[in-house]
Formats: sequence, C-alpha cells, structure tokens
Amino acid sequence: MKHVGTLWLVVAGCATALTTQAAPSGPCEQIVTACKDAGFVQGGATKGDGIRINCIDPIMQGKPATRNRTTPLPSVDPDIVAACKSANPDFGQAKAQRAEATVPSALPPMQLAPGTRPNIIFVLTDDLAWNLVQYMPHVLAMQREGATFANYFVTDSLCCPSRSSIFTGRFPHDTGIFRNTGKDGGYLAFRNRGHEQATFAAALSAAGYRTAMLGKYLNGYLPAQHPPAPGWSTWAVAGSGYAGFHYSLNQDGRVVRYGDKPADYLTDVLSGLAVRFIKQSTGQPFFMEVATFAPHAPYTPAPRDADAFPSVRAPRTPAFDAAPDADATKWLSTHPQLSDADIARIDRDFRKRAQSVLAIDAMIGELQAAVAAIGAQNNTYLVFSSDNGYHMGEHRLMPGKMTAFDTDIHVPLIVTGPGVPAGLALDEIVENVDLCSTFTELGGASAPASVDGRSLVALLHGQKVPQWRTLALVEHRGPNKDPTDPDAPSPRGGNPTTYEAIRSRTSVYVEYADGEREYHDRVTDPQELRNTYSSLPADKGTALGAMLAAMKRCRGDASCWEAARARATAAPK
Repeated sequence: MKHVGTLWLVVAGCATALTTQAAPSGPCEQIVTACKDAGFVQGGATKGDGIRINCIDPIMQGKPATRNRTTPLPSVDPDIVAACKSANPDFGQAKAQRAEATVPSALPPMQLAPGTRPNIIFVLTDDLAWNLVQYMPHVLAMQREGATFANYFVTDSLCCPSRSSIFTGRFPHDTGIFRNTGKDGGYLAFRNRGHEQATFAAALSAAGYRTAMLGKYLNGYLPAQHPPAPGWSTWAVAGSGYAGFHYSLNQDGRVVRYGDKPADYLTDVLSGLAVRFIKQSTGQPFFMEVATFAPHAPYTPAPRDADAFPSVRAPRTPAFDAAPDADATKWLSTHPQLSDADIARIDRDFRKRAQSVLAIDAMIGELQAAVAAIGAQNNTYLVFSSDNGYHMGEHRLMPGKMTAFDTDIHVPLIVTGPGVPAGLALDEIVENVDLCSTFTELGGASAPASVDGRSLVALLHGQKVPQWRTLALVEHRGPNKDPTDPDAPSPRGGNPTTYEAIRSRTSVYVEYADGEREYHDRVTDPQELRNTYSSLPADKGTALGAMLAAMKRCRGDASCWEAARARATAAPK
C-alpha cells in the first residue's frame, strides 16, 4: 500500500517572543538573559549547554544549533536579534565562525516519494502566544527539526477575522469579516457571504482529499442549529467550548454533549477524535484541522495539569507596566499603572495559560504517534502558528488582544516535513492569508481564484524566492462594545478604535480612524514604547500613508503582492 504524507500545522497565539522573566536593558543583554533562563551556563560547551557556543551563537547566526546541544533553545524575537546585531555586529559571531568547520551539517530533509500527495494536519490553537512555546517540548522539537518563520503576522488580532483569512486566503477588506459578531463578523456573516465555497477545504475536497474539521470553527457557530460546512467530509465542531467542559459537538450532524469528567476535557476529546481519523485514513490523502479552544480565557488546563508550574509568572519584559509616552494614542494614554492586585491576576492567568498548553503539546505527540502507526511518519509536515496573539501587562494593558502591538499580531509559524531542512530560519514577511495557497499547493489542488496570499511551499523547502513581500497588512474594526462576544475586552484590556497597519521587519505604522497616527522603529524601540510618528520627515510619513493605502485597496494575488513589495526607496526597512 502506498503511504501518504502528512502536513502538520499547529497554530498558536502571539506575544513577545523573548521568553524570559527578567527585563535587561539592551537587546544583546536580553539574549544573554534568555539563554541563562533556559539553562545554558558559562563553561558548559562540553556538556552541550554552553551559553555562548550552544545558545548565543546559534541565535545570532540564525543557524541550527550545534549537534551536541542538550538544552532547548529559548524563543527570541527576531527583532531583538536584529537590534543586537545593529548595536554590536560582532556579538555572537566570532566563535560561531570558528566552530562552523567542526559542526556536522544537518541531516538531509525527508523527501516525498514520487507521485505521493501529503496528508495535511492543521492544529490551530486559540490565543496561544510566543511566550508559551517554552512550555511545549513537542513544539520546541519542531523548531529543531524544521523551519521557523520569524516574521509571521495575522491580518487581525481577533478570532473570526483571522480564521476567515486562514480559510480563504483573503484580507478582511476582501472577506468583509471584521468582527466576531454582527453583520460584518462571525459564522453567519462568513456563510452568508459565500465564503464556505471558497476555502482550502473545498479545494482539497474537490481534489480527492478526505477532510476533517475538529474543534472550533467560527464564532457564532451553534452545534444544535447549524450544519457541517461544505468541503468537510468529517465534522466535529463545538460552539462555546472555552471552559473545556460542559460543551456540545456537532459530530457529522449529530449533537453529542460532554460533561465535567476528566475524560470530557475538550482538548483531549479532540485529540482522540483526531487520532481515530488518522488511523482510518489509509490509501487516501487527507486534510484535518484540529482547532483547540485552549489557551483562550478562562484558561482551563486539563485536570492533570492544574498544579503545574507553581512558580511561573508572566514575563517582565521592558513593556510590562510601561507608562505610555507623551505621544501615545488616546485609547492607550489613559491606562493607569498596574496595581499589585492586577499583577497578581496577570501572573495567575499566565500560569493557567502555561498549564493549559500542556494538553495541546501532548496532543501533538499523540497525533505524531498515530501518523507513525499508519506508516506516514517520513512523509509528514508539521507546522505551528496561531489565530492571534495576546498581551498580559505590556503597555499597562490587562490581558487581551486586538492591538497592533507585536504581542498581538506577531505569532509563531513552525514547520517540519518532507523537503523542510532542519533548523531552517526564515525571515521573510508572511501572513495567515498565505496558508490557503500553501495547503492547496501541497495537496496538488487549485487555490481559490480570489486569494490575496502566496504559497509558502518554496520557502519551506529552503528555496530563495526573489523580491518577496516587505510588508504585512493588519486591519481591525473597533472599539468592541458587544458584551456577548467571548473576546469582548475588559475595561482595561485594550480596545482600540478602528485602525489599519503595515508591519515591516523593523517597523510598524498605524493609521487610526480618528486621525491619529503611530510609528515605532523596532530596531531602536523593539518593545514599541515610543510613538515617533510626529518626528518623521514629512516625505517618509507621506510614503508610509501611500503604502498603507495601496495595501488596503488591493484585490487578489497580483494586486496584493505588488502592494506588499514596497519600493526599497520608500519602504520602512
């Protein structure tokens, strides 16, 4: 029997990618602290945990770590690495160059057998941030074994608009989905606009794939009222499963209710359904999306993990409880300093989020084992990323999302699989609109004609793509005042007015509907603490506005690709 390959895609939320508890002053110092916090020590090179050769050098070189490394590398924001290189070009370079000749090359990547179509498993988590990756050993192993996209962004840091972009490959201004509820948001708006016929699931199903949708679909989906969506041959979708217990699944048109026993924990139930689907899938390629509700609030961990990480607290980055500067936008400037009670709540919630991702990580291991059981482990793509990010105390904001800060829009995207080199670090600007085209190309299907994104397959296979895009577009409608929305922000959680933004590798520019403007140079201000728009030269401000305008009005692959490749003379670097 011919074995089919498997693509794994795990999607997580965004937050500061430097996973340390300290708040060192400079970018190079932050990298040193991250390595120390991860367990690397001075003089430990012979044991594989030397702070310089086993941690700092690989991070600064952007290369796979030395083969004898015994301690997992910390996740460090690529903009912090860029800022460190700018401040100290020789930092972490000399020893890496001397050691390069003695470090064995990475093993050649797995290759698909000729004529084989890969299976695709897409694990989409809810609000999983970069700073939670350190608690997920299977995901950390993925980074060592595959490719990490250092500059992956979402089109909106909000569930339904972001998921709509993932399904269709289109920006919110093309889907018309800007919220979780109402005429311009949620499941009903997505369905009524005809988008269910133009998803990667519909394309792959037409190309002969078995398809499965498990877990969270779109906000507003009601298992007892709404049917399975077209394009999915297997369907097990919940409505409000955020609490992890006492939920219903529409399982292929039959409503199944779950209670409060440990075995009813939603992430574990999804894992069991996914494993069963995999083991039933021999002889035909399949696509499966497993969309967990964890670690979304109320941040419910599996009962077995409720006592994990008793001393963990939220990262104290330089942005934590940082006062807004004099030029901060109105929606941000009024937030008061965090109180001791606020900080205690943030630490408690961060600890629960860390606990809740343990079940997700265990699920990834179970899915890997299931693929191995059907003999497809050598033809398996595994990708980790998110629907949106999450802030917890940064900029004096209580837990939430929806802002244009990197905590909310910059999320992990990690891939392993056939043709994907181990330890590959990719710094191209990519967005969630690219996933639809990626899935369809991997499956040999035709992407919907309306997509705005581009396939990432060439990048995944280590190929250089000339003149890649230089900008990511973010679009948000606000403020959110719907109390029925599960993502309704708390009064101090951050609730910006409508905005559009463009993010380059080293800067972010935001235009608000009320006329305010925001600009952060992330080389000199990686924590986005100073709004320097008012000090920009007039011609640069004009150029930024023109680039954003072109992105906002783009329609389709060619138009959006041209708009996103801003001319080098005008683009922010």
